[in-house]
Amino acid sequence: MDTVAQRSRELKEKENKEKAMGGAERVGKQHKSGKLTARERLDLFFDPGSFHELDLFVRHRATSFGMDKVEVPAEGVITGHGTVGGRPVCAFSQDFTSMGGTLGEMHAKKICKVMDLAMKCGIPIIGFNDSGGARIQEGVDALSGYGQIFFRNSAASGVIPQLSAIVGPTAGGAVYSPAMTDWVFMTKGTSYMHITGPAVIKQVTGEEITSEELGGAMSHATKSGVCHFPCDSDGQAIELIKKLLSYLPSNNMEDPPSIETADDPNRVDPALDGIIPDEPSQVYDVRAVIQSIVDNGEILEPHLDYARNAIVCFARLAGKTVGIIANQPMHLAGCLDVNASDKIARFIRFCDAFNTPLLTIADVPGYLPGADQEWSGIIRHGAKVLWCYSEATVPKITLIIRKDYGGSYLAMCGKDLGADFVFAWPTAEIAVMGAEGATPVIFRKEIEVASDPKAKEKEKMQEYRDVLYNPYIAASRGYVDEVILPRESRPRIISAFELLSTKRETRPPKKHGNIPV
Repeated sequence: MDTVAQRSRELKEKENKEKAMGGAERVGKQHKSGKLTARERLDLFFDPGSFHELDLFVRHRATSFGMDKVEVPAEGVITGHGTVGGRPVCAFSQDFTSMGGTLGEMHAKKICKVMDLAMKCGIPIIGFNDSGGARIQEGVDALSGYGQIFFRNSAASGVIPQLSAIVGPTAGGAVYSPAMTDWVFMTKGTSYMHITGPAVIKQVTGEEITSEELGGAMSHATKSGVCHFPCDSDGQAIELIKKLLSYLPSNNMEDPPSIETADDPNRVDPALDGIIPDEPSQVYDVRAVIQSIVDNGEILEPHLDYARNAIVCFARLAGKTVGIIANQPMHLAGCLDVNASDKIARFIRFCDAFNTPLLTIADVPGYLPGADQEWSGIIRHGAKVLWCYSEATVPKITLIIRKDYGGSYLAMCGKDLGADFVFAWPTAEIAVMGAEGATPVIFRKEIEVASDPKAKEKEKMQEYRDVLYNPYIAASRGYVDEVILPRESRPRIISAFELLSTKRETRPPKKHGNIPV
C-alpha cells in the first residue's frame, strides 16, 4: 500500500513540475505582456473538465550546444483533446515560457501525433501558436519537424477543419503551417507573423519597420489577407474560434450542425423592397440585405477588413449553416479585383469541402479596370472564382439584386457555372456591360452623324437601359429561374435550400484539377 501511495505522490510531483511550465517568473512575464499561458488558453477553450492532455512527459533528445543539461517542461507544447460545445476537438498550444516555445524534433512529434489523432477521429484541430521558431540547437531535426507538420496540414486540408490562433511571435518557417490551415486568428499587439524580421530587412534593404507594422494582426488583416480574424485579446480569439466551430461540421463526411431557431422561415421583410437606390451610382450596405435574410440577422464574417468590395460570411437559414458571398457596393462599387477574387475563391472551396451550401448575392458592375490590376494578374485571379464555383457541388443559389454585368455576371455564380437556382429582384440589371460603356459601341454611327451627338448619346443610353436593365430577358432564356419581390427573399431561398438538401452531383474522376493559382 505504501508503495502505491509513494508512486501516486511521485506521479503527482512529476505532473506538477511539468505543468509549472517555465516557472513563476516566466509565467509572470507572459501575463505582463498581455498574454495568457499555453495552459490557460486550453482551459478557456475546452469545456470545463473535458481536456485530456497527451505526452506530458515527452523529452527532447538533443545534446549539442549544452542541450543535454536543458530541461524543457512538456517539450514546450501542450497537446490533447477535449470537447468544445460538447463536440470533440484536438488542440496543441505552444508554451512560450518553456524555451520560448521553440520547435524541435520531439516538440514537432507531439504536434504531429495529435494531428494524426484528429485525422483518425475526424475532428477539428486547433493550434495556438506562440513560439520563437525553430530550435536552432537541434538543426536539421527542427527543420524536419516543420516539414512533417506541413505534410499533415496538406493531408488534412478538406478532411477536417484546421484553425490557427497566432497568439505570440510566429516567424520564419513557423508561419507556413498556419498559412496552410483554413482559418487564422491573430491577437492585436501581442502577435506577429513574418518570414524575415525587421533586423534582417534593415540589413538587406535599409528599410526600418517594426514587427507590428510588418506582420501584426491588422497588417495581415488589411494588407496581406493572411489573417481572417484580428482579435483584441487571447480571450476574444478563443470565443471567436468557438463561434466559428459552431458553424462547421467535424469533418468532410458530415453536414454542418443544425440548431433550433425562433426566426420564422416564412418571415418577409418589406424594408428590402426599397433598399436599392433609384440612382445607379448610389450605394447601400449589402450587409443589410444579408442580415435581413438570415436567421436573427446574425453573421460571422471572416476577412472583414480585407478586400472590402466583397463580403464572405457564415450564417444560418432555418437553423442550418450556409456560406454567403456578396458584392459590397460601398467599396470600389462592388467590383471584383485581385484580392476580392482570392477571398471569394478560397471561401467557396472551404464551403464546398465541408458540405456548406452557398448563397451568392450579386451586385457587380465588372472587374476593376486599370493597369495595376492587369499586371497583378486579374485574369488569373478572376479565373479562380469561375473555377471554384464550377468545381463546387454543394447546393448553390444566386440572388441578383442590381448590376450583374459581363464576365462578372458569370463569376458571381451564373446559371452556367452550376447555380441550382437563380433568383432576381425586379431591380436586377443583366447585361454584357453598363450603358455608359455599351452605348458608344452599339450606337457609334448614329451618335457620330447626329446634329447633337451628346443628346443622341444620352437618348441611346436611356434606350439601352430601357431594353436591358431588367431581369426579364435572362428569365425568358431560363438563366433566371424566378423574379421575386425583395421582401420574399428569405422564405424563397430557404425553400430552395430545403429542396436542394438531397442534391447529389459529381465531377469527372481525376487526381485533381490544375487551378489557376
